[in-house]
Formats: sequence, structure tokens, C-alpha cells
Amino acid sequence: MTTALSFRQVDVFSRQRLRGNALAVVHDADGLSDADMAAFARWTNLSETTFLLRPTQAGADYRVRIFTPREELPFAGHPTLGSCHAWLEAGGKPAGDRVVQECGAGLIPVRRSSETLTFQAPPMLRTGPVDAVMLARVMEGLGLPREEALAAEWVDNGPGWMAVLLSSRQTVLSVTPDFQRLKGIRVGILARCTAVDATDADFEVRGFTAAGFEDPVTGSLNAGLACWLTGSGLAPARYVAAQGTAIGRAGRVAVEREADGVWIGGHVETVISGTVTF
Repeated sequence: MTTALSFRQVDVFSRQRLRGNALAVVHDADGLSDADMAAFARWTNLSETTFLLRPTQAGADYRVRIFTPREELPFAGHPTLGSCHAWLEAGGKPAGDRVVQECGAGLIPVRRSSETLTFQAPPMLRTGPVDAVMLARVMEGLGLPREEALAAEWVDNGPGWMAVLLSSRQTVLSVTPDFQRLKGIRVGILARCTAVDATDADFEVRGFTAAGFEDPVTGSLNAGLACWLTGSGLAPARYVAAQGTAIGRAGRVAVEREADGVWIGGHVETVISGTVTF
């Protein structure tokens, strides 16, 4: 027996069409098995594919399950905004002023404006400096001398990210990662932008996944970075991060640190809509 479900593919974190991070979203997926979801995520071969289901926790408007081609994640940023956009576009009505998403990391509030969606960063699971042995391995994998690392911190809110602050935007963009050396590590690199860089962003970010590819624009990484940078005084309470520049994307992530936490925002646009048959 086959089942046809509504489907959307959306572009997240960019106002320039097709230059953000793509996400596949399957609606009304309660009848699908774990194997169905995993198989479809492998087939789309996107960094993440999500499945929208009825909520199981009080206060949630919907539930989302997030799959990479290799595994299920408790939380990810661009799937949060992309899934929320798809749910709203399909007629979803939040119970309150904010949309509340249920996922493996708990309940994630999402704010709406006319131009963007913004999620509240989930609690950090691991923080603190990266030890010397791990940092040496990462810097070798990045092809950079140890002294290029101004600071290195765990910024794990679910996927397992660590981050290295580098000396310049040019250095960030020049990196050619050795994914064999970085195997099994999710590492983000970043640098503060200056007037010489002639960009509209305050930081340039790149994210290298444990699966061996560069992620175009990464909400979870930027959420972890924001908690670290704004909490330690390395960044102001509001800033914009660019990501994807090195691979031809134009991602922009808006960060705001407020009294109730850190919020991560961006533009989302639907590119494909239709049905998928299981």
C-alpha cells in the first residue's frame, strides 16, 4: 500500500534565492516508520530532511524529527526554521504568539516577523575550552599552524559542534579541510570581519561536518557560537554572521542575545512543493 504525503523543499538563511541551505520537509508523517524516514533522508541526500508529526508534549504546536543521510539528530537549526516555515505555509496555527516546536532537544520557541523566523537557542550540552590534543588534530585537519587559533571552545547544543576562532576572514575563507584528519569531528571556524573585508556581516563562519562535507549555513553551529561569543564578550549582543561564502552560498544568520536567551534568525523561502509517495 502506498501513501502520498505533502512535501516541500525550502531554502533557509538567505534572501538570495537558492543560495541558502536546502531542507526537505514531509508533512503529516505520523504513519511513517523510522526506516521510511531514514530511507527518504538518504534518498534526498540533503544535509537534513525533516518529518512533521502531531505533538506529544503539552504546549507544542507540532513535532519534528530530523534526519541526516546517516543518522537522526535531536536538534538542528536550519531544519527548525525550515520546518516551521513549511508548517505555517501549510496552514498551521500556533496556540500562542510564538510557534512551539517539539524535537529531541525539547520544546523550541520560534518567533515570526514579516521577513524572518527566529528560534531560541537550546541549552548547551557541552561547553568549555577544547583540549590541546584535540585542537592540534583539528588545526592539522584545517591545514593551519596552531598559532592561528585565537580560541577554541565546545559549542555543542545537540549535534556536537566545536569551534575555532581564527585571526582573519581571509584565513577562514582560505581553509581547505582534510576531512580524513577531521573524521568524526564537527568543527566550525570563524573570524571577526573588519572594514577591509567589505562585507555586510560581522563574522564569517564555516562549518565542517563529521560526515565529511561543508555545510552551507548551519543554525545549530551559529546558535552555539552565539552563546559562546556573546556570553564571553567576544561579540556584541546583536550581530550578523555570514556562512557559505566559500562554496558559493550567501547565508546570513541574525543573532540577538536578550534577557530570555539567545535567538537565531533568518529568511526562509519555499522552492519546491508537491507530494511524495511512500
